[in-house]
Amino acid sequence: MARYRYTAKDQALLVAVELSEQLIAGTFEYTLTGLIDNKLDLSIFDRKYINDLTEAAAIEPRLLLKIILYCYSIGVISSRKIAKLCKYHMVVKAIAEDTEPHYTTISNFVSGMGGEIEKVFSEVLLVCGGMGLMGGKMFAIDGCRLPSNASKEWSGTKEQLAKKYERIKKISREIIEKHHQNENGSGTDFLCSLRRIN
Repeated sequence: MARYRYTAKDQALLVAVELSEQLIAGTFEYTLTGLIDNKLDLSIFDRKYINDLTEAAAIEPRLLLKIILYCYSIGVISSRKIAKLCKYHMVVKAIAEDTEPHYTTISNFVSGMGGEIEKVFSEVLLVCGGMGLMGGKMFAIDGCRLPSNASKEWSGTKEQLAKKYERIKKISREIIEKHHQNENGSGTDFLCSLRRIN
């Protein structure tokens, strides 16, 4: 009778992981992190926090944005599921800098700052599309995937580019609305139609 090596398929492991090594240059998550940490103006989020003197410290908006937008990109659009990924998904842990926000923190952030998130998300999609980081990939909403090959032909008149940007903003708005529907319990049977960005 054949004998095979034992594997630790169902065991929890304690493994030393360097979080920065989880973000590989040239990937969407690496670029997302670089854009949000270094390039985008996030001061609009700071104005909404009035906790400098008396309240507890908040989780930085830049971390919540990175977590939420990356999870959207892999088709996770539920605050509870996003919070769970912050605990167990290595790429999400790296993006979150080992922060584990409660699902209510994520939900409140999306509910209170949906318009601001939509603007940042649109800018991220625009830049990543222009860099060719999303060619062939798709942003997923549950079982429905939204094509994100925004890297094709980013040339043309200002009117054409404005039209493409408006389509990206529309998809960003739809994803955030889907998140709201999931939080309210009305999004479980939601079916979306395919909409091309380019």
